[in-house]
Amino acid sequence: MLRQEGILYIVPTPIGNLTDITLRAIEILKTVDLILAEDTRTSGILLKKYDIQTSLRSYHTFNEHKQVDFIKELLYAGNNIALVSDAGTPGVSDPGYLLIRALVTCGIRVSCLPGPTAFVPALVMSGLPSDKFYFEGFLPHKKGRQTRLKFLAELNHTFILYESPFRLAKCIEELIEYMGSERLACVVREISKVFEQAVTASLGELSVEIQQGKLLPKGEIVIIVDGKAEEKSAKPKRS
Repeated sequence: MLRQEGILYIVPTPIGNLTDITLRAIEILKTVDLILAEDTRTSGILLKKYDIQTSLRSYHTFNEHKQVDFIKELLYAGNNIALVSDAGTPGVSDPGYLLIRALVTCGIRVSCLPGPTAFVPALVMSGLPSDKFYFEGFLPHKKGRQTRLKFLAELNHTFILYESPFRLAKCIEELIEYMGSERLACVVREISKVFEQAVTASLGELSVEIQQGKLLPKGEIVIIVDGKAEEKSAKPKRS
């Protein structure tokens, strides 16, 4: 009897506190034939905590093109595989999209578990409008950065950025340049960890907080920015 094709499970992992993982995620990681990990050392800490013995294989930005065909063959042979990133949901500003697209194109089943994604708790904690939002993720470092900032400046609804702590101060200054110092924003860091911090203020005030060391540029950073205020049309004068 021929074995059916395997399934690729996209398994979100904790973005801070290791106990944020779901029971189903643990079950999947224990029962699949192989786990693809962005960094096997980082994932190894999580697997050790939950006594998960499944084999690990490295899958990251620098080798994903070379891995796709190999992974497809494993799935065709009936192996179930889990894909994890260092933290959060693979494919959202983390490796995974290339593989997922290739498998979907070939008709191989991909199943994504619900779970941690940094921008959702950051958006909720910010207090900024969340009924409609735009997720930008990481801005380009050089080419195209100004174009993206100009685009974001004109959005009428909340938008979300990911940023490195080393570039936080510069990013806030760029946002001020394109959107003004009075635009409301929130900087969230260390989500679900001991030193979690969420500060909502004007961009100008956030810049001062960073300069004074009250808002520490450490850990993973999420920036939530309020949309551009819609201009109110002038009321027609009565004759």
